[in-house]
Amino acid sequence: MTESRGRLSTLTKVETVLSAATGILAIVTIFWQDWIETITGWDPDHHNGTAEIYIFVGLAVISCGLILLTRVSWKRDRANGLATA
Repeated sequence: MTESRGRLSTLTKVETVLSAATGILAIVTIFWQDWIETITGWDPDHHNGTAEIYIFVGLAVISCGLILLTRVSWKRDRANGLATA
């Protein structure tokens, strides 16, 4: 029998990385509102900040949803004996 204790499923790992990435982008959007214009050159709101607010809210909602999904996956992994407490 192979030792699998302490290893998370691939789904849990992917959800963790995506929730962290969207959370970091949401925080970046709060402090650096022109990052879209700087990186892509695209100016969807002509520097009035509306698009950045919508982007922040969207990223924050996605991040929270992914955090909840990660928690469910982690609990499932723990019930299956994969994750440690």
